[in-house]
This record gives sequence, structure tokens and C-alpha cells, in this order.
Amino acid sequence: MSFDYIRQIPSRDEIFAEIPMDDNSRAVKAQRDLELKNIFEGRDARFVLIIGPCSADNEDSVLDYASRLARLQDQVKDTLFLVPRVYTNKPRTTGEGYKGMAHQPDLNREPNIVDGLKAIRSMHVRLICETGLTAADEMLYPGNYPYLDDLLGYVAVGARSVANQEHRLTVSGLDIPCGMKNPTSGDSGVMLNSINAAQIPHTFIYNGWEVKTSGNPLAHGILRGAVNAHGQCYPNYHYEELHRIETMYAESGLTNPAIIVDTNHANSDKQYDQQPRIAREILSHMSQSDSLKGLIKGLMIESYLVEGRANIGDQAYGQSITDPCLGWEATERLILDTAELYADCR
Repeated sequence: MSFDYIRQIPSRDEIFAEIPMDDNSRAVKAQRDLELKNIFEGRDARFVLIIGPCSADNEDSVLDYASRLARLQDQVKDTLFLVPRVYTNKPRTTGEGYKGMAHQPDLNREPNIVDGLKAIRSMHVRLICETGLTAADEMLYPGNYPYLDDLLGYVAVGARSVANQEHRLTVSGLDIPCGMKNPTSGDSGVMLNSINAAQIPHTFIYNGWEVKTSGNPLAHGILRGAVNAHGQCYPNYHYEELHRIETMYAESGLTNPAIIVDTNHANSDKQYDQQPRIAREILSHMSQSDSLKGLIKGLMIESYLVEGRANIGDQAYGQSITDPCLGWEATERLILDTAELYADCR
């Protein structure tokens, strides 16, 4: 056989019993969920920043980062809603390299999925309890979601997964906002088809059950730029492109038209230090268009405590081991500048 069965994965209930969520954290989660829902449904005018490391590789540095975000949230609470980006799975273009904490919770040891599931749940539990924030994670594997479904405030489906049937159907059962990225080709139609599939009911196999979902009206698009056949990056956050997406959304008849703009990846040509400039440009577009103010709900930004990236073993505390990120000083300045610019254009 080509499969070597290493260890049995514990059930959701077993992991929940081992790593529970307290009543205060449940109340925090419920309130944050309501506030974010109101933003995506247009009843709350605040702007969302989904911000944090490319991948969450170390619990202590991730919690350090999130605690700093929580202090900033108090300063910008009237204009911004901050969602720490705590991505516990890392898609790899070639299949090689670090695949995230869910795979490898200890960088000095071999992958261990059971320990990884416990580690990512423990980190998300600590984050809510210690910071009062709820986090975003990427749904790289729909099978991981049950282990975090009481903790996450936002979910993203990546460019390589957005056309996948299992991802689309799983999102249809979520009751939190879920962003569907445009594929790496930049085909907006694929993104909108994915949103449509996520917004309608389905019956399918999930978590060992036949399930029926009601559809997720909070499913929406994330623009992350595109890559052509020659490997060249093309952005999709410019004024004309945003209005083109707006028109496509209107023609689709989808519920709650909404866009999050990713300031990194192909939109920045993988130049992480361009993210503040891109954020300013998007806010400028919004200041010139009332319809874009209603469509664009926020930004997705990659940042950590130390700028750039390093290989495993060479990284500083709070430095990315995957894609390069903004450092904390630039992050703090970006958040405060965004709050000011958004207040002006609102």
C-alpha cells in the first residue's frame, strides 16, 4: 500500500474536552461575530483589517503580536475592526517546505498532525482569552475546521482551493464571514461562482456525516492579484478593476456584495513593503466612489513582529519563515494611518 497509517486522529469532541473554551470567551466570540456580521451586511460602517503573519509558526510570538493588535484596537475602535490573521496551514506551490503548525507544531521535530490539531486549538483558545479578539484562519483543509469551529471569527479560502467543491460546500455551512480569493489566474468568474456555491444550501459528506447546510450569505470575494502564464504578477486593486468587479457582482445577483482586498501576494508583486502604499491607494479609490465605499469592507495585510523572512533556524523571534511580512513598527503606522484616512473618506 502507498499509505502508511501513522496514528488515529482524535474526534472533535475528544479535542474539545481536552482543550475547552470558557464561558467568557464564548461571550466574546458571540459579540465579535455579531459586529463583523453587521459590517458585512452594511449596518456597521467600520473598516476591517485582517492582519498578521503569513503563517502562525510560534504560539508565543503570535500571541505577542495579537496582544499588540488588541491595544491598537482600543485606539481605533470607532473606525477599524481588527482581525488577527492566525494561519495554521500553509499552502505550498510545489508541495515542498513548511506546511504550517497544524502539520508541524514543533519546528525541531517531524510533522505530527495529532499534536498539530491540539496546538492550533490551544493557540486560538489562548488568543481569545488573553486578547479579547477572534482570529482569521485559512481553510486549506476543510477537515480541520471542526476542531476550530467555535473559535474562528473569519475564514479565507485560498487561490488554489477556491474552485474546489469540498471547500465551497463546507463554507455553505459556516455562520461567519468567509472570503473566497480569486484564483491565481485572476479569473473573477471563478471567484464569483465560488461565492454563489457557498451562499446556497447543499447536502454532502462532512466530518463523517451526511449533512445539509443552509448556505452562507456572508461569503464574499478577496482580490489578491493574478499571475499570467509567464509568471508575471498583475494587480486587481486599481480603480477600474474594482468597478469591473462591482459590475460583475451586481449582475450575479449575489447576497451582500462585499470585497476584501489583499495588499500582498500578486497585488504587491510579492514586494511586502509596498502594502502601506497599496492600502493608501485603495482608500483613495473609496474616497472617490460612494459605491466602492459600500463594496470594499476591508484589507488583508501580512505583517509580524520583525520584517522580512528567514529560513527555519535563522529566524528572529516574531519573524516569518514563509513569505516576508511588514515589521511591527510599519504595521502600527499602517493601522493608525488607515484609521485616519478611512475616517476622512467615510
